[in-house]
Amino acid sequence: MSGVRYNARTHVGHKRKVNEDSLLALPEQSIWMVSDGMGGHDAGDYASRLIADRVAMIPAGLNPTERMHALRNAITESHDIILGEATARGRGIIGATVAALMIAKGHFVGLWAGDSRIYRLRDGQIELLTTDHSAVAELVLDGQMTWDEADQHPQSNAITRAVGVGDRLELDKIRGDALRGDRFLICSDGLTKYATFAVLQSVLSREPLETVSDRLIEIALDGGGADNITAVVLDVL
Repeated sequence: MSGVRYNARTHVGHKRKVNEDSLLALPEQSIWMVSDGMGGHDAGDYASRLIADRVAMIPAGLNPTERMHALRNAITESHDIILGEATARGRGIIGATVAALMIAKGHFVGLWAGDSRIYRLRDGQIELLTTDHSAVAELVLDGQMTWDEADQHPQSNAITRAVGVGDRLELDKIRGDALRGDRFLICSDGLTKYATFAVLQSVLSREPLETVSDRLIEIALDGGGADNITAVVLDVL
């Protein structure tokens, strides 16, 4: 089994009082996750933390297929719990994005809902593995703009899918190979608003693992840091 080293960091940013992002690293389970809460203080941070807590409860000793199903089930259960909590509080939307990555036996599986992203850097080239569930993503998929342009669009925050929003959660999935030398990035949109594909490719190509997430956070803060910022970087050994 290929080993993985990782570096993870989250920052509240310059403008927010509360960090509604949650990150989770379970190296013994080969699972890493970023969740970006929505619904304001006391709601967004509750939602993202709940998802992280549920995923953290996945039992040890499962084979990769069982673990992938357990990951999906943990996120789906979180959706139902958050829906119930929103009803109990008698308030509007409580929810969170999720981007989760599992790496095992030379393969990866990514699960996501919302606009938190998973990228892979291979041979110096960056690739976005996820597709945002957002209003502007449709324009990108139609060829009307690039992802970099979409990140600057006034409607870039209008996401169309999230954990805790809507009756039924639809998680998208991607799978592929994880080769030695691959570097993965999982991040919230607090980073991608300020870091274009070219910037991410440059930083991920050059920066050592020990400092790479700090550098990414720094770029977002220097750009304005209007949102919470989370970055998890993984190197396949």
